[in-house]
Amino acid sequence: MSLMTREDMLRELELLPIWQSREPIKAVASEVGITEKVAAAHVDSANIDKVGASKADASNFDDSKTDALSARSELIQQMDWQSLQQSVQSCQACVLAKSRTQTVFGAGDAHADWLFVGEAPGAEEDLQGEPFVGQAGKLLDNMLAAIQLRRGQNVYIANVLKCRPPENRDPHDEEISQCQPYLKRQVALIQPKLIVALGKFAAQTLLQSENTLAENTLASLRGQLHDYHGVPVIVTYHPAYLLRNSADKAKAWEDLCFAKKTMQGL
Repeated sequence: MSLMTREDMLRELELLPIWQSREPIKAVASEVGITEKVAAAHVDSANIDKVGASKADASNFDDSKTDALSARSELIQQMDWQSLQQSVQSCQACVLAKSRTQTVFGAGDAHADWLFVGEAPGAEEDLQGEPFVGQAGKLLDNMLAAIQLRRGQNVYIANVLKCRPPENRDPHDEEISQCQPYLKRQVALIQPKLIVALGKFAAQTLLQSENTLAENTLASLRGQLHDYHGVPVIVTYHPAYLLRNSADKAKAWEDLCFAKKTMQGL
């Protein structure tokens, strides 16, 4: 009998083609203040998921799940921009990884003063890997142009979720919990002067420490400044909603004017 090769052994153990060697993602410590010890910790989505898996083996599942989310979030908050993009691209933290075509990290000026945050990618975004590229994207471009802004020029566009929910259903709490650290790190790295939350779920995620939409409607959150980790937030309607409810476009215009006036004072 001939000796089995290493590849034959891995195949027999059902570790092929899943198993592959990994190279550590080297974070740029000078950019985000990460120590050499942390930068060498192979901070990628696989290690993040391993942290969650090891924590989940604890006897108290609820507590261990909370600990896993906290540990995962802490690792994400240490990433530089490139590491964050790579982690999102390979993320397997929730069920959306099984149904997505590709992740949608965001697009625009990574040092923008303006950050627009939507809910989740749609069908076109899932195919192209860029946020707001369908009819809602065209309307968003028009909204930007109305206040003398342009996609990619001092503007960054992102979503709360980086993967498309099947059939464009509402995001689940677990999916938001897993994706929220990515958005938080994007905000920390971009350092925008102002965030515009587009729609209910973006507002709910960004303002959860201040308000809950169970107690406050989207309409009641408009016309005032909120806060997300020190960054002012203005709430308005999602472009997809405005496509279905054109009567509210006038209200969205009021929100944009308020945002522009606010930016001028920052």
